[in-house]
Amino acid sequence: MVDDPVETELAVLQDARETYEGAVADVEEHGRARLETVAEALRHARRLLDRYEGDATGTGDFQAYVEFQGEFETLVEDLPDDVPGRDAFERANEIVDQRRLSEDDFDRARETLSELDDLADRLSARDDAVTELEHARRDANRRLDEIDDRIEELERLQRFGDADLSAPTAELREPVSAYDDAVREAFETFRREAPARELLSVVADTTHYPLVEFQSPPSDLRSYLADTPVGEESVTTLLEYESYSASKLDHYVSDASAFQRAVGVHRGYLDRLGPEPLVVGWPPPAPGVLRARGEELVSVTAKFADESVVARARQLPRLARRDDYDRLRTTARAATELTDDQRDRLASGEIDRELSALRDGRRRLSAALERRLLD
Repeated sequence: MVDDPVETELAVLQDARETYEGAVADVEEHGRARLETVAEALRHARRLLDRYEGDATGTGDFQAYVEFQGEFETLVEDLPDDVPGRDAFERANEIVDQRRLSEDDFDRARETLSELDDLADRLSARDDAVTELEHARRDANRRLDEIDDRIEELERLQRFGDADLSAPTAELREPVSAYDDAVREAFETFRREAPARELLSVVADTTHYPLVEFQSPPSDLRSYLADTPVGEESVTTLLEYESYSASKLDHYVSDASAFQRAVGVHRGYLDRLGPEPLVVGWPPPAPGVLRARGEELVSVTAKFADESVVARARQLPRLARRDDYDRLRTTARAATELTDDQRDRLASGEIDRELSALRDGRRRLSAALERRLLD
């Protein structure tokens, strides 16, 4: 049986929350300030035991023995009366308050002080619990994002399930395909025949049309083509020149090195420069996008294509204004994007059931994340 990811996240989150709340309660039992006093005093006591054990035991250094006992006694006497675990400090002090000390006495003192570890560790345990809870909440939020993505995907499939697959999508497809074919041919002709500087100028002007997403031409390439006679050649010809050896290139350009610096380094850009940013594609975009993009395409195509192409571009905003555009587009998307398996799952109700389970899991996980903590 496969574990339910939501149940796993809920269990981890609940465990982390309970650990955190227990750690907070342990600290609040005595208060952070008192526990910090215990932890610091315990560290100090252990440092004294480690520092003086060799010199203050047996017949060792009498001065070290006196210093050790004095410092240890002062440490205990300076502790507040209400500090938790004070009796353990006092018992450890009694153990080392003898006329003669052995290593066993130091070991007994350490063992007595070890009773305080639980108190001293409560602060770090709370900090660890905070980190654990933060990680659990982070993972749960990441799971929520994954659930939201899956819900969005299934809702999209569910909408396709309502599509009328007999709807006349050709009424959209034919004008869109006619425009796409015409603009591809017009741009390829422009690329093959027009001066490169003119082509790059048209492409550069599309920065004023954000829905026509050409990559802007490199500025050094445009400057070079604008200032040299070779800019009158087409991009196709420039790419042919770029493949020539330096000696052969000298017959076609005035400065072969300058040509290579300006054109050669941007060959990839020129190779990729094609009509795709002008193409609508199938299925077509949402009506608002097609209206806005169609208006921009009219302006852009008018810069390089003949009137027949521009006329086809003008049809695009009109298509998007059809009352049945959304219905026909949904049918087109369903026919294009749905796999056979997805169709079967829609028909069987499996997608509906998965959606219901995901929404329930999301609700429970979101509610668990919104629970207030002790502090």
